[in-house]
Amino acid sequence: MRFSPPAGRPCRLVVLLSGAGSNLAALIKACADPSYGAVVAAVGADREGIRGLEIAADAGVPTFVERVKDHPDRAQWDRVLTDRVAGYEPDLVISAGFLKLVGETFLARFGGRYINTHNTLLPAFPGMHGPRDALAHGVKLTGATLFFADAGLDTGPILAQVAVPVLDDDDVDTLTERIKAAERGQLVEQVGRLARHGWTLSGRRVTVP
Repeated sequence: MRFSPPAGRPCRLVVLLSGAGSNLAALIKACADPSYGAVVAAVGADREGIRGLEIAADAGVPTFVERVKDHPDRAQWDRVLTDRVAGYEPDLVISAGFLKLVGETFLARFGGRYINTHNTLLPAFPGMHGPRDALAHGVKLTGATLFFADAGLDTGPILAQVAVPVLDDDDVDTLTERIKAAERGQLVEQVGRLARHGWTLSGRRVTVP
């Protein structure tokens, strides 16, 4: 499956988040350079009052919120979220700390165009507590993974990975912060590559020209 970069315009990004928005801030800064090849068209969240929405508003980026609890069930939330995202006509959707798993409707619409970040070197230590689990296991190397999301838990085709050494005096907080820094750099670099060059998905293999 080949996804070509848009002709004659920047790649449109919709960013989904649930928290402070440090990855979003890095993407907005990168998009300020026309040569980067992308623009943040909208930012969506699953909760009100978070810093990420403030960052978007300060940058003049449209925002929306879809809370799961405002819908009768998860499937309805997924359908409405899909429609809200689709309304901004994205070429690429980015989960930048979005703490909700999307469902069948969303993946049917944006499968192959929805990327997610994870704070370990997948497939090791998926789930919500990656750095904690990596420390508990005693690994000497962990990192951040950028992947195309699918219906599983952190199981989609891997786009890129960056390694972060585990130091002898690390705790969960120190390790997590170093991984976040590496994650931001990787996300900005790889989104720019996708925006400018497009990508191909073949099974679990991701190729960027």
